[in-house]
Amino acid sequence: MTRRTTWFGALAGAAVAAVLPASLQAQDTIKIGLLATLEGPFAAGGQDGMRGAELALKQRGGMVAGKKIEIIKGSSDAKPDVAVNATRKLVEQDKVQIMVGPLSGSEGIAVKDYSKSQPGVTFINGGSGAQATTLVDPSPNFFRFNTEGAQWMVGLGTYAYATKGYKKMAVIAEDYAFPYSQVQGFMAEYCKAGGKVTHKAWVPLGGKDYSSVIAKLPQDVDALLVVLGGADAVNFLTQYEQAGGDKPMVGGSITVDQTVLNFKGKRRDSLVGTPSAGPMADGIDTPEWKKFVADYKTNFKDGFPSPSLFATVYYLNMKAALDALEAVNGDLSGNQAKYREALAKLVLKSPVGDIKVDDNRQAIGSTYITEVTKGADGVFFNKVVKIIPNVDQRLGMSKADFDKMGLGSRDVPSCP
Repeated sequence: MTRRTTWFGALAGAAVAAVLPASLQAQDTIKIGLLATLEGPFAAGGQDGMRGAELALKQRGGMVAGKKIEIIKGSSDAKPDVAVNATRKLVEQDKVQIMVGPLSGSEGIAVKDYSKSQPGVTFINGGSGAQATTLVDPSPNFFRFNTEGAQWMVGLGTYAYATKGYKKMAVIAEDYAFPYSQVQGFMAEYCKAGGKVTHKAWVPLGGKDYSSVIAKLPQDVDALLVVLGGADAVNFLTQYEQAGGDKPMVGGSITVDQTVLNFKGKRRDSLVGTPSAGPMADGIDTPEWKKFVADYKTNFKDGFPSPSLFATVYYLNMKAALDALEAVNGDLSGNQAKYREALAKLVLKSPVGDIKVDDNRQAIGSTYITEVTKGADGVFFNKVVKIIPNVDQRLGMSKADFDKMGLGSRDVPSCP
């Protein structure tokens, strides 16, 4: 009996010894899923988004509250179903506890919807900027610490009309949720100021041939509002140059960011003076921004001359994820209730100013009005010309006025 008891005791001890290190390791490691578009038209932006998220963790030495942070990466191609499948793999197979991503607008709506089926995981946006992600049927466990596409354009419509003198414009934009938001953010102000938009060309995401679209652009306009990003923007700018196009442009937030300004071609020089707007600008002149840029350059020799919009917003969202973890000492118990409360109360100290979230867990922050400038070293960057603080998701309108206008779409708003 004694020998048998001793044998079972030894066996039990061995079992505990085999299991204990893994359980301790699990307690001491927090898994964060990181999803970006590493394929498709926004691949360059997705790669820089990854850099931004990684930088937020590097600045903490890979640790939060004494716990190791393990990043597990996933890739999409800007298609909503691909983004959801990649997210599902990270959540359901890799068992990440926090999810950061995705990048593109319609992806964000789809991942938001998926998040409702996973109440034990906290989802934090990556870079997606469609209004509907948080403004329509928001998810209680989905947070976005970047302002969205319509917020990014606040102030630009007035600037284009009053400062640049563009009284009549045409629009060319990709045909999905994020550009709808961008065009609305611009036109809501532009139309109110007295501007007219006489032509809208909605083009497929990932388009290669813009010849027919360019041929139909009206010649009696003062400028074009171009809301294209990544490879789409480069393809359009190149073909517009080749077709002899000479209209000045107003850029969407990702039309003249670093992922596009680094393309080669004569048309790039003509972008000097192009106004745009967004949640950041290359030329921000604050110690916080300068440190962010310096850290980015030190850690990513293969990056851009300055962090792109995608690097910046992924950095913001990952930093928020880590700051809130620090606030609760890494405690994700109770279905992450304390963690989500910390996120909801967080005032994010960031390179682009303080950011907080509203009741829909959507960021309120500053918008930067910019113009493309060529530095003495030949490097193109976006110079700040104006800052609009505390921009909310209803663009400064009352709820009644915003609801009367409705969400941005192909036809909303309209000022022919």
